Amino acid sequence: MLSQLFYLIRSKTDGQYLVARPKAKATSADAPPHADPGFLLMFKEHFDALSYLNTHGADVADRFAVESVSGSQLGKLLDRWGFSGVGIVQDPLLPQIEFLAHR
Repeated sequence: MLSQLFYLIRSKTDGQYLVARPKAKATSADAPPHADPGFLLMFKEHFDALSYLNTHGADVADRFAVESVSGSQLGKLLDRWGFSGVGIVQDPLLPQIEFLAHR
């Protein structure tokens, strides 16, 4: 996994990465709506990221860019942004996502 390239979707407007926030088992009424940083969505191929954007966000796709990150950079990126883990998109059309927690 360390030598593999992954593709991420990032906002051109504010630089935020596209994340998934699975429903929590129990949430506090006092917690802000996005207190959980979520899971960073990753794609195995550049064209899968583009397919995801075109399928699920065609009207805003021009506001996002696809960027690559190597597996060796991934841990530092997760730590810097405080993500809960990653969500590897297996099928961008359905979408089918495999979630992996980070520490």
